[in-house]
Amino acid sequence: MRKILIFALLFTGVYGQNQAPKDDVIHMKFKFDLTLRPMKRLFLLCLTFLFIYCSSPNSVENQKIEMGQSYLTINENATEVLWDDSGALNINMNSRDLERLKKNGRVFYSDLGALGDGVSDDVIYIRATHLLANQYGLDVNADDGALYIIGGRAGSAIISTNTDFGNATFMIDDTDVADHSASIFEVKSQKTPIKIDHISSLIKGQKKVNIKLEEGSLVSVNDTTVRRYIRFGLNQNNGKDQTDIFLIDKNGNIDANTPILWDFNAVSEMTCLLIDKKKLTINGGKFITIANQEESENHPYYSRNILINRSNVEVDNLKHFVKGEGKHGAPYQGFISIKDASDVQVKNCLLTGRKTYQKIGNAGKLVSRGSYDLSVTRSINVLFENCRQTNDVNDKTYWGIFGSNYSKNLIFDNCTLSRFDAHMGVYNATIRNSTLGYMGVKLIGFGQFLMENSTIKAEHLVSLRQDYGSTWEGDFKIKNCVFIPSETKSSTVSLFSGQNSGLHNFGYTCYMPSKIEIDQLLIKDSHLKDYESLYIFSDFNSKMKDEKFKEYFPYIKTDVIQMKGVKITSSKKLELSENAFLFENMKIEMDPEYF
Repeated sequence: MRKILIFALLFTGVYGQNQAPKDDVIHMKFKFDLTLRPMKRLFLLCLTFLFIYCSSPNSVENQKIEMGQSYLTINENATEVLWDDSGALNINMNSRDLERLKKNGRVFYSDLGALGDGVSDDVIYIRATHLLANQYGLDVNADDGALYIIGGRAGSAIISTNTDFGNATFMIDDTDVADHSASIFEVKSQKTPIKIDHISSLIKGQKKVNIKLEEGSLVSVNDTTVRRYIRFGLNQNNGKDQTDIFLIDKNGNIDANTPILWDFNAVSEMTCLLIDKKKLTINGGKFITIANQEESENHPYYSRNILINRSNVEVDNLKHFVKGEGKHGAPYQGFISIKDASDVQVKNCLLTGRKTYQKIGNAGKLVSRGSYDLSVTRSINVLFENCRQTNDVNDKTYWGIFGSNYSKNLIFDNCTLSRFDAHMGVYNATIRNSTLGYMGVKLIGFGQFLMENSTIKAEHLVSLRQDYGSTWEGDFKIKNCVFIPSETKSSTVSLFSGQNSGLHNFGYTCYMPSKIEIDQLLIKDSHLKDYESLYIFSDFNSKMKDEKFKEYFPYIKTDVIQMKGVKITSSKKLELSENAFLFENMKIEMDPEYF
């Protein structure tokens, strides 16, 4: 306050000169004198301001901010970004540069030193830019027309503010990578997750939990004493810990569209991920991955992606291409990967299906390794809208572009992609106004599966994943769709496929959809050769031909199927199944003309 007072007195001219010599400023004392000449007042003002600046303990020469394992220093030196000997990132920020950026409300990669010349590795400057932006709430912009090289140095750029990649290109070189599990960008909330340790159990379908928060939250819970999704087949395993996610409001009320799906007799871990109210946007950008050349046999999955680990995010107009896929390579988790998040929208994006490689699976036989460009894990309310892929959706040399696990309320709208998938369960899934390629719809889960105004070019209209018991605890609704069956070695075609022997414990009771409703379906099958029969259901259990077969883990069959407006271009009749015994108690309601 004393310094501020001095400044005010100087500014108003409330000072004078003692009898000391004119050049002896030190011996001047304050008195009321409005007659001092303006130039001398200005001179004394500058001297006093300099004194205040130099004596301040908070001068820019001493401002150092710790940001995780990185450091930001603010001073009068030139802006510079360096790695220290320990590998930590150090940003030296010129105070005037910083004030300019704060005034503009945005920062460009070039402001921190990125060249974008297509030759220099700009990863250090890209990471530094986002660190600075996160610290001061600045938007981030790529430079117009830049080509950024992103090498294999370990670590990620953390995105917590709006980012516009614009028309810049990012070349991601995966041929020499220090940490394959690290993302290139991680979209991350600045809110701290809250561990919950006072809840010991949960009941399937309960309406409220005893949690009080300042705002709504995504809740993740698991029970390590229970195993679910005990996989069967070439990729067999011992299952996974029981896991669930759901949304609550600040009073602990559970969102009716995200119900608890299991009884948790024990809660091993429970975490609340607070939902950011402000939408974070990521726009534009052309990303080119130079694919890894790892041996594909047993190498772990590569990330090297954009990981969205924050709720309320929109990704728009992003393009991803892949170069250099050879005879072998490690699989990828998904270039746009959404994990532990809610309310995420991916719009107007162009993605690339990944080449399929093989390995010897857990059953000792050769098996394809799934590799993805889009993935969703433990996330809720995720929309993919107007998304396409660069390669042919019917090209079988590329794996299905999309995979998901443990998620709820997933939507494809106006997309042309090779697959919709749910490995370890989805609650509510919607496909509308879309075209799916050769891998079609492969899923298990709960709730309602809705497909409308869409075209499926696959072996089956819908495939219930047999490696997880072909289970769907809920209903199917298919409206105004086109099914174009792909060429197969089989002489039969079926709308719905699956398999469950009744002899394997998947960790849960397995169900077929309780009710299947089809309203307006065009089956374009005239192109098929050596094609004999068209079935509603494939043979879900070839060993179960009569009552003599015993299911140790009973498979609950569909109650009713309703079909109207079915048209078949080959004029074949729909039959129930190659194994009619399995479905003999099913109620069938459909136009007799086609059955």
